[in-house]
Amino acid sequence: MPNLVLPLLMLLLLAGCQEQAPAPSTDSEPRWVRTATLTANSAATLSLTGVLRARYETPQAFQVSGRIATRHVDAGQAVRQGEVLFTLDPSDLEEALAAARAELAAAEASLAVAEADLARDRQLLEKDYLSRQAFERAELRVREATTRRDAARSRVAQARNALDYATLRAEADGVLIEVSGEPGQVVGTGQAVARLAQEGMREVEVNFPARLRPPETGELRLDERRIALARREVAGAADPASRTWRARYRLEEPLEERGLGDIVEARFPLADGEGAGHFRVPVAALDERGDGAQLWRIVEGQAQPLAVTVERITREQAWVSGEGLEAGQAVISLGTHLLTPGMAVRPLEEKGTP
Repeated sequence: MPNLVLPLLMLLLLAGCQEQAPAPSTDSEPRWVRTATLTANSAATLSLTGVLRARYETPQAFQVSGRIATRHVDAGQAVRQGEVLFTLDPSDLEEALAAARAELAAAEASLAVAEADLARDRQLLEKDYLSRQAFERAELRVREATTRRDAARSRVAQARNALDYATLRAEADGVLIEVSGEPGQVVGTGQAVARLAQEGMREVEVNFPARLRPPETGELRLDERRIALARREVAGAADPASRTWRARYRLEEPLEERGLGDIVEARFPLADGEGAGHFRVPVAALDERGDGAQLWRIVEGQAQPLAVTVERITREQAWVSGEGLEAGQAVISLGTHLLTPGMAVRPLEEKGTP
């Protein structure tokens, strides 16, 4: 019997270690997806969002370098012309002014000595005790001392101005839309520490799709009010990142009820053919995982990507263009980030879901 126990135990161990091979997956059911249809753009106007800006937005900077000692303003604060914004540590500037004044005092003393020598030499020349050549050298020394005195006066004026420049004042009435300088910060000459939006005319800044040239006129819509817009400038080139044209439009009427930086709606007329080839889809239908935006179509029961160009986008809708797009065409409108080319899909409507 003992001889039979060992073989039986080995047979049991081998049977326990064996595992059945996993059955092949039969999950080949298509993924249910929700679809939406492309809607052709038939509007004669283009509606875009814009930002309310000041006509003049001026960087505020010191005319001398130094360390910021005090800051008197914050972003969003209204200021009046001449109001103090920042001050620099004046120690070095005061020393420079003192040195310039000392140099001026020395130059004035040298000039006084040269003038006294010239007066004495003139008397000697009249008595024929001095040559004409020596007298002319004395006159030259006076002119040289006068020039040094004038240069020293100019340096004193420059040092005095530099000390005044240590106090940065608002150059006009307006609102500070940005303040970046902080006490203790070392700034260079001309380095902006704030940006001032001056009072006066207001403008709307709008970014247009790269394929559309900003029109000359437009309309600002504020509830029931309408304000005409006139194009003032267009950027020299399209932005390479956003593929848009930046344009500035002048408001033909004053606008007091809105603040700088407010988002507003602007409408612009479309030229013939400019809106052709543009289609509206839900924002969720856009897939931007690849090199560019794309939509997903259902081709013979499979999801296939289609590259598109985004012309305009809002919170809920997007306007796109591209080859192969047609009005009424169905595209997948939800869950596009989970799709892969060739994935089996089935429209949700076919399942009987409303």
